[in-house]
Amino acid sequence: MFFIETILLALALCVDSLVVSTTSAFKSKMTYRHGVVMALIFALFQGGFPLIGALLGIAFRDMIASVDHWVAFCLLVAVGGKMIFEAIGNKPESEQLDLSKIGVLCLLGIATSIDAFVVGIGLGLDNTMPRVLFIVSVIGTVTFIVSLIGVYLGKRNIPIKERVASIIAGLVLIGLGAYTLYEHIH
Repeated sequence: MFFIETILLALALCVDSLVVSTTSAFKSKMTYRHGVVMALIFALFQGGFPLIGALLGIAFRDMIASVDHWVAFCLLVAVGGKMIFEAIGNKPESEQLDLSKIGVLCLLGIATSIDAFVVGIGLGLDNTMPRVLFIVSVIGTVTFIVSLIGVYLGKRNIPIKERVASIIAGLVLIGLGAYTLYEHIH
């Protein structure tokens, strides 16, 4: 079950990367080479941010050991709920960014990975360091692959319904939070 949970977590966290890579490839004349660079940057941030969060969680694990499952549950539900709330709300059309600049891609990588940092805190509270390293490597790998798929879809003018993808991702994170809580209580 651990591997399935890890894949679901990785897929839920990389929805933003999928949407951004699809939209970017659709709206610009991005080459596949540039798409690979974008996917690599997204994967590095998407894998690095939960690692940083997990280190923070590990640092505070002993202080909150008696309620760590509640903290992990609350973090996952908060991130999942935020994703659903943002998907339901109206967002203005974003302005066109110059995707040829590495700095812009890094900013997009950071923007799509903030939620992963918060989830990483929960990972650190509930997992050993070797397990955290495995999880973040899966998150990075899945993000890279999904971002490449997004570039391919964008270049083929195949849209991704951001609202539907974000709602599903939010529900998956809430489900993983509930499962974490169930595992500790039961």
